[in-house]
Amino acid sequence: MGSTVKHFRTCNLCEAMCGIEITVENDKITTIKGDADDSFSRGHICPKAIALKDLYEDPDRIRTPMEKVDGEWRELAWDEALDKVAARIQSLQAQHGNDSLGVYLGNPNVHNTGAILMSGGLLRALKTNNKFSATSVDQLPHHIVSWKLFGHQLRIPVPDIDNTDHFLIMGANPLASNGSIMSVADVKQRLKDVRKRGKVIVIDPRRTATAELADAHHFVRPGSDVLVLLAMLNVLFAEGLVNTGSLAKHLDLGPMSLADKFSSYTPEKVAPQTGMSAEVIRGLVTDFCAAKAPVMYGRLGVSVQEFGTLTQYLIMLFNILTGRLDSVGGLMFTKPAVDILAQSGRGNMGRFHSRVRGLPEFNGELPVAVLSEEITTAGAGQIKGMVLMAGNPVLSTPNGEQLDRAFKGLDLLVAVDFYINESSRHADFILPPVSPLEREHYDVIFNVLAVRNNARYAKALFPRKANARHDWEILLGLQDRLQPAKGLKDKLSRELLRRAGPSGLLRFLLRQGPYGGGLNPFKGLSLTKLKKSPHGIDLGALKPVLPEGLYHRDRKIHLEADFFLKDLARVEAKFFNQDSKPEQFLLIGRRDVRSNNSWLHNSRRLVKGKPRCTALINPIDAQKLAITEGDMVKVSSRVGSVELAAQLSDEMMSGVISIPHGWGHTLSGTQWQIAEEHAGVSVNDLTDEMHIDELSGNAVLNGVPVTLALIKLDAAISA
Repeated sequence: MGSTVKHFRTCNLCEAMCGIEITVENDKITTIKGDADDSFSRGHICPKAIALKDLYEDPDRIRTPMEKVDGEWRELAWDEALDKVAARIQSLQAQHGNDSLGVYLGNPNVHNTGAILMSGGLLRALKTNNKFSATSVDQLPHHIVSWKLFGHQLRIPVPDIDNTDHFLIMGANPLASNGSIMSVADVKQRLKDVRKRGKVIVIDPRRTATAELADAHHFVRPGSDVLVLLAMLNVLFAEGLVNTGSLAKHLDLGPMSLADKFSSYTPEKVAPQTGMSAEVIRGLVTDFCAAKAPVMYGRLGVSVQEFGTLTQYLIMLFNILTGRLDSVGGLMFTKPAVDILAQSGRGNMGRFHSRVRGLPEFNGELPVAVLSEEITTAGAGQIKGMVLMAGNPVLSTPNGEQLDRAFKGLDLLVAVDFYINESSRHADFILPPVSPLEREHYDVIFNVLAVRNNARYAKALFPRKANARHDWEILLGLQDRLQPAKGLKDKLSRELLRRAGPSGLLRFLLRQGPYGGGLNPFKGLSLTKLKKSPHGIDLGALKPVLPEGLYHRDRKIHLEADFFLKDLARVEAKFFNQDSKPEQFLLIGRRDVRSNNSWLHNSRRLVKGKPRCTALINPIDAQKLAITEGDMVKVSSRVGSVELAAQLSDEMMSGVISIPHGWGHTLSGTQWQIAEEHAGVSVNDLTDEMHIDELSGNAVLNGVPVTLALIKLDAAISA
């Protein structure tokens, strides 16, 4: 008779950290459902979780190292593959210099315990300044704001959603994202609970699923959120509503010294540029200040726009000036069991700059918007080779077609990935790690952003095959070859690290964390206790932590007005220059709960059904261009164009078009086995690598100027 086993773990496909129950019969997964006993997710599960089964069983997944020879893939043994990759990297850098190699880290790395804890050695061994990641097409403004204000790039406060009674959301759709820079499971019920206590208000160019659930939704012109916030701060000062409360003693300067910075940005001045009336803007402020426990939260929609860093700063400043930071129901700092902040750099900026455009690094990474030019522009320091670690930047970064051409011309490309995708198809070598269910898991990063302190560990559900490698084993193998251990001490250290693996490091970090017993093995939280608690351990609600939670030496919040508000000059030029003309259409992205960037489209069950990669258009705009539901339309920007079906909906603000991120799996030489009607187009064939947030270098993915045209059937046939 066969055996049936139930396995409990965290779904690590997005930030929500939902607890799941996986039933295995005769070594086959039969069900994946929510873990009803998980105190954090409370039995909630979204459709993505089933992709864990699909990724494990997918026959298209690469399981053996591959080398491309004369355009054809051939399999390699692991030692041979690692030897060849290391030799090629060393040869490239010996000929062209260390910076001739670039590195790109994709988003899946932060969902991977081994990659997070054990990639540092290889990154140092590569000895290059040309490091890039998904950070600069996502949350970079959050890191810069936290670094400047609180002294650490990861000291990011999150909304205390379980206690707030007035939740003001800008540019976020947590019902689709399951939270973002706010790790929150069962978010729909939590938002309903907020409404029972008070209100949920959404400001967004699209009436999203979250906006549908909210008490109020206000359209805003993409990219103009900065003006709304400037006007809200103007109202705070003008109407005497500034009240920092207990925060006052933690500020490095008096808040009233900032009043003049916002005096000219009245609601009446900004209303025409934002699409929001002055009355609505004033009402947002007075309603917020009248609530007992309000909080303002802004996410991807405001981060990836032209003034994303300034906008995130103003959101933080608004919470501070209303006393809503480090306050129950407001923005709160977490207390995770693994204190990764103590183990990581606090942040730095501008130690070096990109070679061509001169954009500054942040925390050792350059903005990915410069990657193409660093590959294609000749001269000293030109990137000649790339290492891609769990990333697909051709679909994930601006002007994907240009980057695709740049990758094609590289002398060397190495991908640590288990699929051939739009980026790794150009690889000379592919080094495939195991799938998520074949490795242990603990959320090192997302517990730093969780709306409730908790901890959960899961061992690997399936043992890795004899010829398979964990990603951390691949990384250590390359490190050993690129930078051999020197002396007995170094050799012993690496051998101990290899034998300990991620769980050994995790064991140490838990003991040294705020709930651990330090050197006493019988006290506090430990890995042993977590292993005995398959549903996780609840560590309690978020609590005030100031001033101890600040990382500046003076234990103060540094308001850093000079750094952030210098960008007001650009704001003036953008919105109040008499010669500037509004664009016909502005492009924004969107997210669906069945998608996660570009990763999960190998799961056929997640992409089947009605095609989701459509151009969402307001019916009034469509009528002007004679566009009807389902018509093929052409959307064009400075860098390119895409053709896709129109979907008409009054959920879109007039003058705004929405195309989802992460689609476009149509390039030759990939393993994507998606029916043509579900392949979609890449929105990053429209985003512009020259259009950046100048304060941070973050890419602008929302508010991209585009034109829209109907593709006439007779023209398409004649073509």
